[in-house]
Amino acid sequence: MATARKAPVKRATVRQPAAQHAAAAKAGAKRAAPNGALDGQAQAPAAKPARAKGMDAAALDGALAVADAPGRKPRASDADAPAPVVDADVAVRPPYWEKACADLVKRDRILKKLIPNFGPAHLVKRADPFVTLARSVVGQQVSVASAQALWERIQTACPKLAPQQVIKLGADKLIGCGLSKRKTEYILDLARHFVSGALHVDKWTSMDDEDVIAELTQIRGIGRWTAEMFLIFNLSRPDVLPLDDPGLIRAISLNYFSGEPVTRSEAREVAANWEPWRTVATWYMWRSLDALDAES
Repeated sequence: MATARKAPVKRATVRQPAAQHAAAAKAGAKRAAPNGALDGQAQAPAAKPARAKGMDAAALDGALAVADAPGRKPRASDADAPAPVVDADVAVRPPYWEKACADLVKRDRILKKLIPNFGPAHLVKRADPFVTLARSVVGQQVSVASAQALWERIQTACPKLAPQQVIKLGADKLIGCGLSKRKTEYILDLARHFVSGALHVDKWTSMDDEDVIAELTQIRGIGRWTAEMFLIFNLSRPDVLPLDDPGLIRAISLNYFSGEPVTRSEAREVAANWEPWRTVATWYMWRSLDALDAES
């Protein structure tokens, strides 16, 4: 049986430019989670991933939804690559955030150096479940500007963005807003799931993470990565580890393995030290990429 590889002591230095630090503190996190990858596929970090179109590779990070980030490969069962689009968000620090940060700096040598670099910045929650998921569908595989334009046209056609109103609007008008036929089908399927009661929306706050994921992935166009982002950015779950996210894998590679390729199992081993605050640690891993990309 092969011996698990230990993370080298040497790591890539993460420097936080003063200007970006101020911007991150002001916005509560200027960038969001990078996009996911194919289920079960070990991800090697890209040497220098392409920047996302229009804005940082960001998005569901609360006030700045979910990102089109480096390395995302589209798939039929998980058409999630939403671009960053802003909606009514809740800029309140998650109740566990301070304790999580205090615990993480005590137990992890990398986070001990990383967390203080970002001052008061924290994850920002997205408020409305239907709108959060609908916007994630609208933003799939398009630039930020295109996603924003699409969403504004949908809002004009349907000022009250509730599931019933979207169904009433119908496929032809959604397509007339510029949505593809497939995205239109996804949006309508999402709305029907909300209206029919097939989703236990009122119980999500008390349901286990995996139960919420199981419900969400029944919806066309919603895969595990999108469901995990929903757990993080809408339900504010503290211990989510999105291993399908190449941004997280890249950050672990740079911070813990001196940029060497990292497997999912190795990433999981590093993250075991973060429990029960893997959401918080993941958020700071994403932030570390912001600092590195700002310098590149």
